[in-house]
Amino acid sequence: MPELLPLLVSAIILGLLGGGHCLGMCGGLMGALTLAIPQEQRGRRFRLLLAYNLGRILSYACAGLLIGLGGWALANSPAAMVMRVVAALLLIAMGLYLAGWWSGLTRIESLGRGLWRHIQPLATRLLPVSSLPRALLLGALWGWLPCGLVYSTLLWAASQGNALDSAALMLAFGLGTWPVLLATGLAAERTQALLRRRGVRVAGGLLVILFGLWTLPGPHQHWLMGH
Repeated sequence: MPELLPLLVSAIILGLLGGGHCLGMCGGLMGALTLAIPQEQRGRRFRLLLAYNLGRILSYACAGLLIGLGGWALANSPAAMVMRVVAALLLIAMGLYLAGWWSGLTRIESLGRGLWRHIQPLATRLLPVSSLPRALLLGALWGWLPCGLVYSTLLWAASQGNALDSAALMLAFGLGTWPVLLATGLAAERTQALLRRRGVRVAGGLLVILFGLWTLPGPHQHWLMGH
């Protein structure tokens, strides 16, 4: 567990810094959720938003567990090194996207569009949200929305070679995205404005790029672990 702790912190930071992307992907839904809550249930808005986000991050953890099983199977094979390199390159691409320097990461989202075509009608039927179980189920379905940020983090999590660790990292990543989407649902304009600032996005992007470079296999990792 001690060696997993820095990775969990990194996953939370990735989710938090990726908040700007989350606003684009899920921010509209969060606003729609808020508006769809019946007038007499506006006092339950916060609980419904919590349930929605809980369902969403649980679906991330489930995806982490499933893809982590594949990573575990490859952990002792030459493919594990290749997967780690690809995960590092995706993290670097994610950092470039967050900083606003390159948007090629969004092309990865096309990989999940076939699955999403089957899930979206089910998710749409759950609107308007009028109960906690309905919000939880909607979040669980919406967690499978094609997202380059999620896919990149998934591959990085799977490269750890342990299914349970992969699930834990995706859960931590989902928790990192939680504050931004909750703020969006509760119309917290200040939080959104902060994360959209150019300086914040560039700083976050650079941090993720550095993390991607650190993830690349090489002698630098032995030096860092020694210090």
